[in-house]
Amino acid sequence: MQIIENSKIKEKLYIEKLSNGLTVMVLPKKTRKKYIVWSANVGSIDNKFYAPGEEELTVLPDGIAHYLEHKLFEQKNGTNSLDILTSIGVEANAYTTNDHTAYLYECTDNFDEALDEFMDYVQNPYFTDENIEKERGIIEQEIMMYGDYPEWSIYMNAMKCMYKDNEINIDVAGTKETISKIDKDKLYKLYNSFYRPENMIIVLSGDFIPEEIIEKIKQRIKLKSIKGETKRIYNKEQDNVNQKFIEKEMNISMPSVLIAYKDTDLTSNKVKKYIAIDILGTLIIGKSSRLFKELYESGKIFSTPTVSYEFSKTFAHILIEVQTNFVHDVINGIDEQIQFLKDNGLDNESFERAKKKVYGDMVKDYNDVSNIATGIVTDYFREINSFDYFEEFNSLNKEYVEKVLQDLFIEDKKVISVIKPINEKKE
Repeated sequence: MQIIENSKIKEKLYIEKLSNGLTVMVLPKKTRKKYIVWSANVGSIDNKFYAPGEEELTVLPDGIAHYLEHKLFEQKNGTNSLDILTSIGVEANAYTTNDHTAYLYECTDNFDEALDEFMDYVQNPYFTDENIEKERGIIEQEIMMYGDYPEWSIYMNAMKCMYKDNEINIDVAGTKETISKIDKDKLYKLYNSFYRPENMIIVLSGDFIPEEIIEKIKQRIKLKSIKGETKRIYNKEQDNVNQKFIEKEMNISMPSVLIAYKDTDLTSNKVKKYIAIDILGTLIIGKSSRLFKELYESGKIFSTPTVSYEFSKTFAHILIEVQTNFVHDVINGIDEQIQFLKDNGLDNESFERAKKKVYGDMVKDYNDVSNIATGIVTDYFREINSFDYFEEFNSLNKEYVEKVLQDLFIEDKKVISVIKPINEKKE
């Protein structure tokens, strides 16, 4: 067993790779709550691949990873594992992202009893024509529901503006048309190609003794290692953005703006870049920034905008989202603030204050077992150790953050997605 210790936050991560290739990680916390997540490295972008030992390219419908997530709970004996886990008092769930699918539960009691059901259903898919057809209507409703969410619409529109061919612009749930092509053979193909122990990770956080819980997992593992590799095929993406601006009307009371910058450098240190952008977000339009105070005091914004950096092996971008009735004024204000910081550099005092805030937020994340476990999973599939954020933080200086500002906040790589109320007059 490998043990990684981070002295800055006084946490230890216990890692063991089982004989079948499955990685198990445990981060003990003295808390009543226990949390487990089992994740496969397959998501919405993984619908073109060569299965192990096959020379013919497999192309599956958009939304199939999400569809599989829904169906994995249904068991051969007619029970639904989600219902069983709920009935014994644990909070169970699952989710699909662009690059991984995760199954999880958290509880304060009955962890071992729940573990039996949890380990069983993830390893025993049961797909029939009948149960797949039954789910189709449910997922169609979910697709319609997502389409009504302003937060999702503004995000997907921004992705389609930034990326012409990258699979990130595929909706995780797919469309009514694409899911109509999903059948049991396609689901089994996806499961057998990606739900392999060497392509999966189990992460636990809570009141665990690492050696004991890993032994319990070993006793319940049935998945066997498979020879050969599942070779993923991704589209080649252009450096330029696809289009600069998109606007959509929805049934909302206040417009939302999403400004995004496409990062085409996928080889540099993304952890360090992530921290730098977090600091820059605080300086550009964080609660203590000059711009936020001006916009807030003039009644042009009422809540703190969010600034984030999303990245994986195939894409990276910065997102700045804000709600406002003064769309053009806010966009211009953000542009001017970015240009001011580019021209004048970062103020030492403001930089140090922003850096302390970002560090405090990072430490705070380790107070919650669900944040810990899901964060470790997300980073693992990016080939990152979550403790790296603290290690890189020490090497971060003002000059590096200023370079990120100059290199990434580029007008040619910027797109704007706006959602506005129906029939709103243009400013």
